[in-house]
Amino acid sequence: MDINKNKTIITTNKQELPWYIIDAKEWKLGRLSSKITYILKNKNSKEYLPYKPGKSKIIIINSQEIKVTGNKIKQKSYKKHSGRPGGLKTETFETLQKKIPNKILEHAIKGMMPKSSLGRKLMKNIKIYPNNKHPHINQKIIKLNIE
Repeated sequence: MDINKNKTIITTNKQELPWYIIDAKEWKLGRLSSKITYILKNKNSKEYLPYKPGKSKIIIINSQEIKVTGNKIKQKSYKKHSGRPGGLKTETFETLQKKIPNKILEHAIKGMMPKSSLGRKLMKNIKIYPNNKHPHINQKIIKLNIE
């Protein structure tokens, strides 16, 4: 009698996860965030499945130098509400870029992600830094050329 007849064999691929680095000062906000979402969802791979998270991680540097077109610097506003009466706070792109430049990219990328647990998992694979210094020097980083 064969003992291994009803056993399921699971293989694991111990591949190194790709780490990509992108310089945000070369890009416009919308183009960059849509390309990052495309890569995070693993759509650039032939093993793409809509319900599976991608394994790649992305480092974004120089987020304080991101560009927008037109008059969005003065007109684009970001809103947050505390939940209390009169608790609505609005900030323009210009003021938010001076205070918390990472929040702009996080907001844009999060808006393009799936609104589910998959989107929350994928947001953990992004590391955003306001200048060109980052602590991920030990990783094998690939400079990402998006077109």
